Amino acid sequence: MRKITRWIASGYLAVNLPLMADLPNIVLVVIDDLGYGDIGCYGSPYHQTPNIDRLAREGIRFTDFHSNGAMCTPTRVALLTGRYQQRFGKKFDGPLSGSSDRETGLPLAAFTLAEALKGVGYATGAFGKWHLGYQVPFMPTRQGFDEFRGLTSGDGDHHSHVDRSGNEDWWHNEKRVREDGYTADLLTRHSIRFMEQNQDKPFFVYLAHLAIHFPWQGPDDPAHRVVGNDYWDDKWGIIPDRHNVRPHVKAMVESIDHSLGQVIATLKRLGLENETCVFFTSDNGGYIHYGQTHRNISSNGPLRGQKGQLFEGGHRVPAVAWWPGRIKPGICDQLTMTFDLFPTLLAMANTPSSGLDGIDISPLLFGTGKIPERTVFWRARTRRAVRRGAWKWIQNDKQAPMLFNLSTDLAEKRDLSAENPGMVAGLSAAYQEWEREVERGIVKEN
Repeated sequence: MRKITRWIASGYLAVNLPLMADLPNIVLVVIDDLGYGDIGCYGSPYHQTPNIDRLAREGIRFTDFHSNGAMCTPTRVALLTGRYQQRFGKKFDGPLSGSSDRETGLPLAAFTLAEALKGVGYATGAFGKWHLGYQVPFMPTRQGFDEFRGLTSGDGDHHSHVDRSGNEDWWHNEKRVREDGYTADLLTRHSIRFMEQNQDKPFFVYLAHLAIHFPWQGPDDPAHRVVGNDYWDDKWGIIPDRHNVRPHVKAMVESIDHSLGQVIATLKRLGLENETCVFFTSDNGGYIHYGQTHRNISSNGPLRGQKGQLFEGGHRVPAVAWWPGRIKPGICDQLTMTFDLFPTLLAMANTPSSGLDGIDISPLLFGTGKIPERTVFWRARTRRAVRRGAWKWIQNDKQAPMLFNLSTDLAEKRDLSAENPGMVAGLSAAYQEWEREVERGIVKEN
């Protein structure tokens, strides 16, 4: 493995700490809207996902891994900062809008995973969906990435690369470009090229697929959007049977499985599989239905709820960690979250971190111990939830809080709040204190 000596200087890293260490390559694959039951290793009988399933067999499959948000932008903020997205303002409770949020984005003062890794010698590339700012200066290249290819909006046509406002939305670094091809194929191609170009030094590849987000289009489905048209009321693609979207989603799921297979094959061809950690997950749960218009879309397995909700189906997501020779095959059932990846990946690079909300879960990956028990929180505008051990407190809008014991009721069918008023009061108080704490020092825009 490659050796590198570096000095660290950052508000979130130990200052002036000299280190000599092996630096593994890191490939972080984030799928959009992939439900808990959408792939074979999580029980899907519909989708053929041999490459993801093989990764799960050879690595660690998480059964209690959660996205920090139940929609796109919130989770991506937490992923790249290691902090609750609410520390950057209430607008990150939900997705940045392509109509009202085009002039804003993740504050440039936020210290990102890419900046941390770049600071210790990594080549950093982002390929895919950004959704943390629609234009300069809120771009990946201003947040630690050496190269960016992909889209800045929340969704784009997978063939024509047009967003729902009718804008061309395909970028190379800070310029819009035109590039023909299916989005998943293009992102895979650019990720592979980046790995090939940087095979002699450590690299961080953030492969953030747009699939399986609508418009629901497989590789063989037709393009839907053209420049200049408004698709806010017609954003789903060309779906002949709106009560059965699954065939289109199946094609998309299998396209990302093929993508992952190509990435792994490239690592093996370059002789880098034993020097690379691959982490695969989703930014939130899947859509089961979209209002009254579309049905039979995705699967969240046995979980209640879907994308946008704070029941388990909105944020319990697939997650797999793979590193041949370092991560032994197994299943992890401990509570873990997206923002844990920041300190964990830095720990793999022998780089200490501090001041984060996420925790280092590498002891789970390498079989060296457990992680401390903790209380974690979600907020999605008027929805809120707390998890402590097996207990989950959830309050939707102005309704009375509900309480579930996930160890005996993963489907959240039996509300135990009436039988456990003390637990309800304790978790409610913990939520109120958490909300006050995260809002005391909100990071402002530059």
